[in-house]
Amino acid sequence: MEHISFLVAVVIITALAFDFTNGFHDTANAMATSIATGALRPKVAVTIAAVLNFAGAFLSVKVATTISGGIVNEKSGVHPEIIFAALAGAILWNLLTWLRGLPSSSSHALYGGLIGATVVGVGMNGVNFDTVVSKILIPAIASPFVAGLASWGATKLAYAITRRSDEGTVTKGFKTGQIFSSSLISLAHGTNDAQKTMGIITLTLVSVGALPHGALPPTWVIVSAGAAIALGTYMGGWRIIRSMGKGLADIKAPQGFASESAAATVILTSSHMGFGLSTTQVCSGGIMGAGLGGPKGQLRWSLVRRMVYTWGLTLPAAALVSGGAALLARQGTWGVAVVGVLLVAGSGAMWIISRRQPVSAHNVNDADEVTPVELAPTTPTVTSPASTTVAA
Repeated sequence: MEHISFLVAVVIITALAFDFTNGFHDTANAMATSIATGALRPKVAVTIAAVLNFAGAFLSVKVATTISGGIVNEKSGVHPEIIFAALAGAILWNLLTWLRGLPSSSSHALYGGLIGATVVGVGMNGVNFDTVVSKILIPAIASPFVAGLASWGATKLAYAITRRSDEGTVTKGFKTGQIFSSSLISLAHGTNDAQKTMGIITLTLVSVGALPHGALPPTWVIVSAGAAIALGTYMGGWRIIRSMGKGLADIKAPQGFASESAAATVILTSSHMGFGLSTTQVCSGGIMGAGLGGPKGQLRWSLVRRMVYTWGLTLPAAALVSGGAALLARQGTWGVAVVGVLLVAGSGAMWIISRRQPVSAHNVNDADEVTPVELAPTTPTVTSPASTTVAA
């Protein structure tokens, strides 16, 4: 009993560690465009995002129940060591994509880790694949297109309405609007993403009989998950902010407001319906739609391609890593210990590598360090001294 209690505590701490990485990995979703356009100073932006992420965690628990009683069959015999293995794979993938400055999905990393570890740990019957398809895969494909189309239309409308207005006045007005639209995304992100960790912790407690099947997250779980994602958000995640704010397109204030408004609408609607979508994909789709809807119709297609490839790899890659971790964890205490050591070593190595080329609030908008311009085919090509990579 003491061993199980200790292991449950380790899993809960690891889940909150994932929530922390989710926070700094996804800060860009809400604040990248506001920082890029100058609507908010970097530190002010992440502070607002952190506070609203925490508040958003209290708005709903529908996404949490999609995880704790939806993706995984609670009665299939999932044990804490399997959930620990799932979290290990998700954290490592989050850190790897953060290191490369790629806006990948923390949500899909978690889902992939949970699916891979469960299949290895208890078999195919442990995963409700109908729920995976309806609540995860279909929204994953549809949401970026929906957000992108809405953002494209909103951008076109914004420029059409203001085409005869003074440019300085228009920019100032939309920057003010961005404060509210980016704040709404932060609130929506807390509502959607903080719940995923709530679902993981709840599933862990159900697996050891501490909660009944179908239980909702206790208050302490909601508070701790909200606090962890808020703290991670405050840390910034500057590499991905740079990629989304400056790497995908040269976003101006009207485009930023349009993309943020479209993304927030999609995220809040999905959270209400219990869809475990990727806020990263939604916000990236919104930025791409805004970039194409702007006066020059520009996107940096090299980063778009890399990002889409990463989206496709995230779920299976996390599943593969977590499946391997589950094989080790099933061996007993020594296996769980090895997974823990590998998790700490891998995380530490990536942090050390990141210090070679640090990105912070001070250089997040440095244009010469982001992906070189690669425009849509309808416009002249612009080259830059940088070759084809994003600063790590």
